[in-house]
Amino acid sequence: MPLAATISSPRLLEGDSMTSDEFIRRWEEMPDLKWAELIDGIVYMPSPVSVRHADYESALHLWLGNYALATPGCRSSIEATWMMGERQVPHPDITLRILPEQGGQSGVQGRYHSGAPELIVEVTVSSYSRDFGTKKRLYERIGVHEYLIALPGEEKLLWFVPTPDGFQPLEPGADGIFRSVRFPGLWLDGGALRRLDLQGVDAVLRQGLATPEHTGFTAQLAGGKP
Repeated sequence: MPLAATISSPRLLEGDSMTSDEFIRRWEEMPDLKWAELIDGIVYMPSPVSVRHADYESALHLWLGNYALATPGCRSSIEATWMMGERQVPHPDITLRILPEQGGQSGVQGRYHSGAPELIVEVTVSSYSRDFGTKKRLYERIGVHEYLIALPGEEKLLWFVPTPDGFQPLEPGADGIFRSVRFPGLWLDGGALRRLDLQGVDAVLRQGLATPEHTGFTAQLAGGKP
């Protein structure tokens, strides 16, 4: 008697509705699919990535990677899948997290990150409504500490921090430099980023890393107290 043929799950399609478990199962059956996300139970598929988007994402990943390199207990990731609930599997462009053993709030579920990283960065071109709408509300609700949206087309940065009234913009200093609240020493020169001046971005970051606040933060992480 012949063996019954294996019936594969339907391919993921934009707009499908499902749970996180079904989403992951069906995605893992599609090795040719490199990117997808589930927000509020709805599947979103990739769109073409422009040169400007790629350049901004590369610059911001380098910036956060250099911060993590200088801050033991922190780690950056690019385009990782996150399990954030029964119907939530976002795929943020870049994240910076405090490792669980250093007291961070995120964890691991199977093969994927879980919970909320401390910082999320999204580069917004074709995903404007999602990044400012459903994803912003999700990140706010799940407890992301800081949310940075970079808009290459408008040469604009919006950095949100939580308040009793929800996410509110973090304003740069009079010198144009953004200074993270959650990650002492994480400084970003918005003008240098807009020019894609990587040396300028790194120079300002190094100024932040040289502050007593960053030194104290690394000492706290070493003691498991973020």
